[in-house]
Amino acid sequence: MRVELDEPKCVASGQCVMASPDVFDQRDEDGVAILLAETPDDDLLDEVREAVAICPAAAIRLVDE
Repeated sequence: MRVELDEPKCVASGQCVMASPDVFDQRDEDGVAILLAETPDDDLLDEVREAVAICPAAAIRLVDE
């Protein structure tokens, strides 16, 4: 599975970081999310699915490869 983050859509809510801190972080200057792991380990996929579900801007996708 691969994570896609559409940074321009991000509203800097930080929900993804709280759901999956090993996969997401936020830029200091504007709070926009950044992707730390494009292909996270399988044990993190439930966290990433939660981040996808709670993102208020729908800026995160999980893609089968």
